[in-house]
Amino acid sequence: MIKQVECKTALSPSSLPDLDYSLNPYRGCQHNCIYCYVPNVINIPRENWGKFVEIKRNIPLILSKELKRKKPGIIGISTVTDPYQPVEKKYKLTRYCLEQLLKHDFPVCIQTKSSLITRDIDIISKISDAEVMISIGTLNDKERKLLEPNSSSIKERLKTLKIFANNNIKTSVFFGPIYPTITTKEIPNIIDTFIQHNISEITIDNLHLKPGIWENIQKKLQNQPIIYKAFLTKIYGNKKNHYSELRQKIIEIGKERSIKIIDAF
Repeated sequence: MIKQVECKTALSPSSLPDLDYSLNPYRGCQHNCIYCYVPNVINIPRENWGKFVEIKRNIPLILSKELKRKKPGIIGISTVTDPYQPVEKKYKLTRYCLEQLLKHDFPVCIQTKSSLITRDIDIISKISDAEVMISIGTLNDKERKLLEPNSSSIKERLKTLKIFANNNIKTSVFFGPIYPTITTKEIPNIIDTFIQHNISEITIDNLHLKPGIWENIQKKLQNQPIIYKAFLTKIYGNKKNHYSELRQKIIEIGKERSIKIIDAF
């Protein structure tokens, strides 16, 4: 269900590291990632997540007014939705907001799982302080299709990174939530793949099991016994320290490759 609504505010104070404000042109997300924590944050029944999007049709106008009086700071686009989910192709709210941000030249950090962001490279390239962060939790696109059904493929995301880097725009990877199916042996190849696409840094994060998330994963993976077993073993079984082992390996490889590794939280 897609519904157009009016919003009263555009920018919200952000508690996330290195962000002063958050800007979310939409409420809800069509990517429908089964591990998403947002339903817990904005109090939406998990069974409804992915089934609706509210279009904040007046948000570019509200943003324009707020930017005139807000203290300059880094704006995160977005924090509780993907700014380039499929509806953006039609409604272009993220693009219209970027036009306002360019006028006032506020620094921005845009995080997405969608290659649609390349459409707006003409605007983003003109913002004096812009970062494009692409979320990638695995290089296995078969698993990506299961857990992030309506998002861009991993190949498209990597291509997106290169396009922006080749246009001298800062790029980074949000390597998270790191899929529990990943082994420490795979880490060097994953990190090297990111580096080959000219990123400046990598932020890492674990799969956080907020209430309802594990049940959602179980439901989705019930017909995928091999993947389900890997998730179960490394989250609840004798491999509970799996993420700690992965993190340690990532930091080790990061030092060897001279690439900055940042903990998300």
